[in-house]
Amino acid sequence: MSNTEYLSTAAIRRQMLAEFWFYFRQNRGAVAGLVVFILLVLTAVFALLLAPHDPTTQYRDAFLLPPVWQDGGRAEFLLGTDAVGRDMLSRLIFGAQYSLFIGIVVVAIALVGGVIIGLIAGFFRGWVDAVIMRVMDVILAFPSLLLALVLVAVLGPGLTNAMIAIAIVYQPHFARLTRAAVMGEMRREYVTAARVAGAGNLRLMFKTILPNCLGPLIVQATLSFSSAVLDSAALGFLGMGAQPPSPEWGTMLAEAREFILRAWWVVTLPGLAILVSVLAINMMGDGLRDALDPKLKRS
Repeated sequence: MSNTEYLSTAAIRRQMLAEFWFYFRQNRGAVAGLVVFILLVLTAVFALLLAPHDPTTQYRDAFLLPPVWQDGGRAEFLLGTDAVGRDMLSRLIFGAQYSLFIGIVVVAIALVGGVIIGLIAGFFRGWVDAVIMRVMDVILAFPSLLLALVLVAVLGPGLTNAMIAIAIVYQPHFARLTRAAVMGEMRREYVTAARVAGAGNLRLMFKTILPNCLGPLIVQATLSFSSAVLDSAALGFLGMGAQPPSPEWGTMLAEAREFILRAWWVVTLPGLAILVSVLAINMMGDGLRDALDPKLKRS
């Protein structure tokens, strides 16, 4: 590539990025969601520096201490402690690591598997498409959380098995979305030109067609990220996800069930963490959809 072509490509990329940001920032909720998500990422990355205590350390003289602004609270435990004397603030901070890790792993597995399955179904069509789509329909026929719960029961309780189960449940969404996008792109002239030029099936699928299907996949990945956080918290609450003493938000809720009336903070704070995180990611996903979908862009 010559210097002129390289500069031209770089200019086009800058223009596309500027256009994307222009449409994204029109949605103020999406910008707010992005800010909260960035704060969540920074909290997870710098958890060791931000957390005032080790999340698993038990302080025997500090059982169910209220937050510092209530009577009986102590300054060293800003958000209080749980039933075994662990600092709530530290456990919430380290819980952000679990949420991000779960979301990234689940979306990566579901995205890669779903894209490959959808590409094969949309490209080859015929009986291959029929068989793959009927399998996807069977998976989609079950409620996602119920199917994930059954898979975890088969694989065994634990964070790893919970992430695998949730990823399997989410694969049909990516597969169907990829298949629809591939079927639309297959009619384009550039695909016919690439085929006439001698491009093989793999090159057509992964080099020619797939890059033009990434917009809706990015939006779906963002929304699936928030759903993965929510479902993993639900599995943790049911005792099938992360196991104690892991500072995972759903597990923290499960451990605090019996103290709902006595100590509101041990239930409310993890619930708020889940609510804010999922809401922020969903709002950011809406902004991505508005910015990436040409039909939603305002002139």
